[in-house]
Amino acid sequence: MQKARLEAFSDGVIAVIITIMVLEMKVPHGDDPTALAPLIPVFVSYVLSYVYVGIYWNNHHHMLHAARTINGPILWANLHLLFWLSLIPFVTGWMGENHFAEIPVALYGGVLLMSAIAYYVLSRCLIQHDGTDSLLGAAVGADFKGRISVVIYVAAILLCFVNRWIALGLYYLVALLWFVPDGRIERMRER
Repeated sequence: MQKARLEAFSDGVIAVIITIMVLEMKVPHGDDPTALAPLIPVFVSYVLSYVYVGIYWNNHHHMLHAARTINGPILWANLHLLFWLSLIPFVTGWMGENHFAEIPVALYGGVLLMSAIAYYVLSRCLIQHDGTDSLLGAAVGADFKGRISVVIYVAAILLCFVNRWIALGLYYLVALLWFVPDGRIERMRER
């Protein structure tokens, strides 16, 4: 199967996810700068989630660009990833509205964790389909960034109940780790 339809569908879903997130930010009821103060946690959580969705979109694009064709298991793995990404607006809003309370921050981490696992599953399905000697297989290799991200998410979820700010810091750390698009595929393509 050709991959263009999968890419277009994924791009559309991710665009809707970003749209839903921004629509969750409510307009303040005052006209002075102090009316914005209660929205700071909502805005901070939105920025973090926007970066995460952007990271997934960017790396998803690079990963699919390296793939030759797709099959049924890849379609389902992609839907699995999109399912977890589609929950980001909900946990983002809950976390921001409750000023980073422990349970919403932990659930946010759970969604990030499941998104990371789903992305890993998708990459493995693509590699299995194209072969370990494919461009994607050679570029991803052991996937250190993916594995360390999962470890950090688990640590953050557990630490959330000790100190939620440490957990949020770890979520930002993973975002920084992935902020620059995954250059492994670009480097392999240049060779």
